[in-house]
Amino acid sequence: MRARFVRHRFAPHSHEVFAIGVLSAGAEDLRIGSETGRVTAGGVVMINPGVVHTGEPGGPDGWAYRVLYPDVGVVAEVAGSNAPWFTESVVYDEVAASAVLAAHVAAESGDRLASSSALRHALAVLWSGYGGRMPVAEPVENRVAEVVRDVLHERMADPPSLGELAEFAGVSQFGLVRAFRGRFGLPPHAYLTQQRIHAARALLDAGTPAARVAAEVGFTDQAHLSRHFRRFVGVTPGRYQRKNVQERRGGRS
Repeated sequence: MRARFVRHRFAPHSHEVFAIGVLSAGAEDLRIGSETGRVTAGGVVMINPGVVHTGEPGGPDGWAYRVLYPDVGVVAEVAGSNAPWFTESVVYDEVAASAVLAAHVAAESGDRLASSSALRHALAVLWSGYGGRMPVAEPVENRVAEVVRDVLHERMADPPSLGELAEFAGVSQFGLVRAFRGRFGLPPHAYLTQQRIHAARALLDAGTPAARVAAEVGFTDQAHLSRHFRRFVGVTPGRYQRKNVQERRGGRS
């Protein structure tokens, strides 16, 4: 993905995959987990799966970036670790930035072999300098949070109430929210909205009409989907879908 934003402010969200990007112009004010800071052109950003982050303009001209979203399995393969984790969120490393940009260009070319090779090279460069292991969380609260997460995924279009979730998990509502936020960085309702957006993107990528997407992922109507989609993705569902179609016609795989 590549994009430019001038005024947009992203809602707090996370990804199920890694997000690795390079700012190509401007400046972005980022919050990644508990860290805050300004990233300028040339900065390499590494966001681990499940880490809540936000972004907004760091100046009047906004920012432009290129981002890759490698699956956890691909990073694990390159890292030789079943729990890969980047220990730095933002670095200024010309070699790493060049490798990430080359991987992005290869991904846009439509050449799958070149794309796969360039991505693995970029990940190897990043891992050699900034690789580590995922932090270990509290096991009991983790289990509670993961049980609730699974329910939210299964019942995305018709989720239970907070009280029903707490009863199912065998904890108080307060305990549930605390455990869930501790594990995933968001309260259950915000996490659910984020997952609906992830599901909506996949359906839009597959060519599903936006009105049908809204119903399938649990939004009340297309306007409800559009409002939340723009907060998380930066564009409306229609514009997102049109852009992806154009890129595929231009040679993307």
